Amino acid sequence: MSDRVILLVEDNPKDEELTLRALKKGKVINPVVVARDGVEALDYLFARGDHEKRAPAAMPQVILLDLKLPRVDGLEVLKTMRADERTKLLPVVVLTSSNEEQDLINSYSLGANSYVRKPVDFAQFVEAARQLGLYWLVLNETAPLAGRR
Repeated sequence: MSDRVILLVEDNPKDEELTLRALKKGKVINPVVVARDGVEALDYLFARGDHEKRAPAAMPQVILLDLKLPRVDGLEVLKTMRADERTKLLPVVVLTSSNEEQDLINSYSLGANSYVRKPVDFAQFVEAARQLGLYWLVLNETAPLAGRR
């Protein structure tokens, strides 16, 4: 299971550190690739820019996507992913602190698989990370992706 990469798209260094600590404490041992804005996330997914040497068929098992990102926001990342054959079936969990109902509606409308508000309490966040890891990395059966069959 540990070869199943998690793509964490998060621009806030404190939230990035908190998420990585929560995943580790929740015993999620999968490698985590961090993209700090929407452009970097798309470059990783489509193996371009700084990630052009990455094997394009080696897609992450799940993407943890923040919405409020610089350069290209999370909703635009989601929209771009869902419009491309290579990434349209990748599991995307919107992991955000946004309480805006419109963000929730837009996320699901654009094809998010799940929407999770980041808990403020660290113990709750660890438990949420553990459950996310258990479900998306162990229990969930992902759809075969183009080039990964």
